[in-house]
Amino acid sequence: EEDLLEELSARENARLLRAAVARVLTEQERQVVCLRYGLMGHAPQKQWEVAKVLGISRSYVSRIEKRALGKLRAELERVQ
Repeated sequence: EEDLLEELSARENARLLRAAVARVLTEQERQVVCLRYGLMGHAPQKQWEVAKVLGISRSYVSRIEKRALGKLRAELERVQ
C-alpha cells in the first residue's frame, strides 16, 4: 500500500513538473532542461553535450539552466 502511494505521489510530481516546464520556461530554457535532465524522452546529457547540440557555449548552458531551475522551483512552490 505504501509503494502504491509513493508511486502515485511520484506520478503527480512528474505531472506537475511537466506542466511547469511547458508553462513557465522559454523554448531555449525548455530545451536545456529537457536535454540536461532527460525529460520528454531525452537521455540526460552533460552541459558540454547540450552546448554542442544547441550551438552555444557550456557557460551559457549553465546560466540558462540556473535561470530555468529557479523559475521551475518558484512555480512548483506556488502550485503546491
